[in-house]
Amino acid sequence: MTASSKTDLFRLLPSVDELLRSDAVQTLAHRFGHATTVEAARFLVEDLRGRIADGSLDESQLKAALDTIPQELERRLQQSLSYSLRPVINATGVILHTNVGRAPLSRDALRHVTEISQGYSNLEFDLSAGERGKRDVHVSRLFAKLLNTAAREVTTIVVNNNAAAVLLALNSLADGGEVIVSRGELVEIGGSFRIPEVMAKSGAILREVGTTNRTRLADYERAITDRTKLLLRVHRSNFQIVGFAEQPSLEELAALGRKHNLPVMEDLGSGELFDLCQVGVRGEPMIADSLRAGIDVVTYSGDKLLGGPQAGLISGDPELVAKIRSNPLFRALRVDKMFYAALEATLLAYLREDYDSIPALRMLRVSEQELQHRTEHIARQLQISSPQLEIEVVESHSVLGGGAAPGSTLPSRALAVKRGKLSPGEMLGRLRQWEMPIIARVDDDRVLLDLRTVEPAQDATIITALESISH
Repeated sequence: MTASSKTDLFRLLPSVDELLRSDAVQTLAHRFGHATTVEAARFLVEDLRGRIADGSLDESQLKAALDTIPQELERRLQQSLSYSLRPVINATGVILHTNVGRAPLSRDALRHVTEISQGYSNLEFDLSAGERGKRDVHVSRLFAKLLNTAAREVTTIVVNNNAAAVLLALNSLADGGEVIVSRGELVEIGGSFRIPEVMAKSGAILREVGTTNRTRLADYERAITDRTKLLLRVHRSNFQIVGFAEQPSLEELAALGRKHNLPVMEDLGSGELFDLCQVGVRGEPMIADSLRAGIDVVTYSGDKLLGGPQAGLISGDPELVAKIRSNPLFRALRVDKMFYAALEATLLAYLREDYDSIPALRMLRVSEQELQHRTEHIARQLQISSPQLEIEVVESHSVLGGGAAPGSTLPSRALAVKRGKLSPGEMLGRLRQWEMPIIARVDDDRVLLDLRTVEPAQDATIITALESISH
């Protein structure tokens, strides 16, 4: 294309002002907002200008593009103003999958969030006394009932996640002093988040004891000095040490703390109120067990095994928890009414023992027979509607995820899918681009969709998405 012909094409381009004067674009401006429409029109004109400059647009192509400017503008505006945060179907078999939002909320939790957030509430108003109250009471009373097996008075406060809970507790109880922790418990969780770094930010001084695989009670006792402020146990939630390993029991650690008048804190990571032994998963500590063993303060998450919203919970001795709550950092880390509403509804389900109403617990408890029936039903449907697909029902293993119970799996069922020359990676990509994105995994050169983490109501969507891939 010659320079002169390019000049002619440039002359055909409308200005942004010209576009905005057209009826079609004015209609878009009323729908999507004037400033947003101006920006989209400017980018569109610059895009056409660039294509002319690099020679990728001839006169006929340019005229065709100009004829469809309103439609292209509408497409761009819809794309730029659509939600980035979207619901997805989790077919990975990982129940507490951090990348897709960990524990889904229950219907009751969502209803209570809507009820509380769409108007005013008594978040910090005591209806009996007619004066200012504390937001803690809405869930602390429920935690007290749920943890009463610890045979001691327990208070609970809420911050925005477990990392914040650990930071706040350490800063409140050990700022400027030493915290003794086993070398084998200096863990790193997702996102390069490390316990030693959290401790440093809290103002506490790390004092490591023992070795990676063996730490004895005597190691803790020898390290205690007048600078010691706290004994810390960190649950190794995302890895295991097996074989030649040793650590003192919680009871022994608590007794050592009492002997030296030192508080003992445990970072549990996942907060377990439901006994996982009922579904064959062992080794994940329960909150009440730690308190019963004499641990003074425990910290744990709300959106992992608890099955509620993202939150960091601090439960324990009322005096110590009150000290933590009085820290100015608490106000910076506290949660709002929506978190309290979701957490309150979740805890009430525990008190009613209505475990199946909590999605994460329901996924843990679903039977192999139900999973087998659902996968076979989907496979039969697809074998009729999409013979181009190779479909097989296979045994699978789901995991808890979220750093909970590493090494433990739950028997599950999955659809193993192949389609001709379409690679597993390409199939995963198409599933992710579906109107309701589906997240799956690859195993043995096939795409696996594990139904343990798929709600039964989503089975029809999976069928439709796979049918589309087959064509």
